[in-house]
Amino acid sequence: MKAVILAGGFGSRLSEATSIIPKPMVEIGGKPIIWHIMKLYSHYGINDFVVCCGYKQYVIKEYFVNYFSHNCDLTVDLSDNSLKIHDNHSEKWKVTMIDTGLNTMTGGRIKRIQPYIGNERFCLTYGDGVTDLNIAETIKEHEKSGAILSLTAYRPTGKFGALVINQDTDFVTSFHEKPDRAESWINAGYFVCEPSVFDFIPEGDDSSVFEKEPLEKIAATGKMHAYKHYGFWKPMDMLKDNKDLNNMWNQGNAPWKVW
Repeated sequence: MKAVILAGGFGSRLSEATSIIPKPMVEIGGKPIIWHIMKLYSHYGINDFVVCCGYKQYVIKEYFVNYFSHNCDLTVDLSDNSLKIHDNHSEKWKVTMIDTGLNTMTGGRIKRIQPYIGNERFCLTYGDGVTDLNIAETIKEHEKSGAILSLTAYRPTGKFGALVINQDTDFVTSFHEKPDRAESWINAGYFVCEPSVFDFIPEGDDSSVFEKEPLEKIAATGKMHAYKHYGFWKPMDMLKDNKDLNNMWNQGNAPWKVW
């Protein structure tokens, strides 16, 4: 099973860092946030990733192409240009990085990676949020639901896209980009998708925003399931969020570190 990570946006609200690197490469505890996200999936046995690149994509590609040099001690013998890696700290990951366009919106990015998914169920998330979510449980509940798409529902205090959930079936009856009340359940951005999700995204339309028409249409079919998460979830939208996450990590209080 593959995990798709949306990593192509400009990250303008974190411009202090993203003027130099893309948002998924902003570090927490010396590691890019995309690394933390991938470690979560890997903990639950998902090691095959498709990264939707765009803005400053070369930074993401360079990091994974030169993963050993970023994460291991090395000896370079300049006399024969040989390289010895000490204390291998690599991962069992396969990382496919796809250029999905500089200005492409989220729906367009997902549609562009369809050939790399094929007719398989897949996970989907954004490259800027960490959580202690039980990925295996979300997949299990998705399978039981028979839904086209399952999303992780969370009840924060901030302003995010709101969901209306049938309390008896846990199915989403409507999807709204903005909430009406602070106590609304919101889309936390961790999805389990059937390949038929691609059918709801227009072909060749890079302006398609996944969180608008595609998700609204899926919710209208009655085939969108919500997995309610009561644990930790935090997006990295602002510089303060980055500082908070780094403080948690440095103090040994990082709830998303389940590995």
